[in-house]
Amino acid sequence: MAKRKNKNDDIAISVKNVTKEFTVWEDKSYFLKEKIGNFKRNKKRKHVVLKDISCDIKKGQSVALIGVNGSGKSTLLKLLNKIIYPEKGTIEINGKVSSMIELGAGFNTDFTGRENIYFNASMYGLGKKDVDPIIDDIIEFSELGDFIETPVRTYSSGMYMRLAFSIAVNVQADILLIDEILAVGDAHFQSKCLNKMKELKAQGKTMVFVSHNIDQVKSFCDRALWIKDGEIMMDGDTDKVLEEYIKVQG
Repeated sequence: MAKRKNKNDDIAISVKNVTKEFTVWEDKSYFLKEKIGNFKRNKKRKHVVLKDISCDIKKGQSVALIGVNGSGKSTLLKLLNKIIYPEKGTIEINGKVSSMIELGAGFNTDFTGRENIYFNASMYGLGKKDVDPIIDDIIEFSELGDFIETPVRTYSSGMYMRLAFSIAVNVQADILLIDEILAVGDAHFQSKCLNKMKELKAQGKTMVFVSHNIDQVKSFCDRALWIKDGEIMMDGDTDKVLEEYIKVQG
């Protein structure tokens, strides 16, 4: 007897009524003497970054999160990656996640590029026996050449990006979370990264992509979520959402 398909089987990411807030101190003191003197005057307030947002992302979708700086896009991406957690609401992830959120996060700067491939891949649940068959592909894609044998503390930001991206797209994840990482590096490698992402999209991977580059969003994403002041202003076809967004932002 065939197993009945659950409607949630097609959902890669489910966000339900999520609220995220941070504590902001009104009077910052940097020295102990100041902190003691200003103890009664120091005040804090809650800054709500995301306000009771909900959305479902289907498997295989490429979704852009758009909005001005401070709107809550990167906060949502970090929530999806479980770097931070919401005050209210739930987030359900159906699949293995690979992220490119903070450039070089998870790298040990004293390790070589090669050593960091194993080190970083372990955060995705891969052991040495899993990495060995793909390490040559990672190194080749990164185009780091002999630098792969040098400590990553000697790397430029572009070299960091090359290594981080090369690992993330080769660990066989179901869901990729990408935050402006393609803004770093030369035009050749940016183009190479976009082509790789399109290849992964064709394979049915789910992607959530934060970018201020309208051309990249148009060429890559089939859906866009416009976030403004912590709320979803519009969710739908990329061209339609961008049209409204550009009207408002100018």
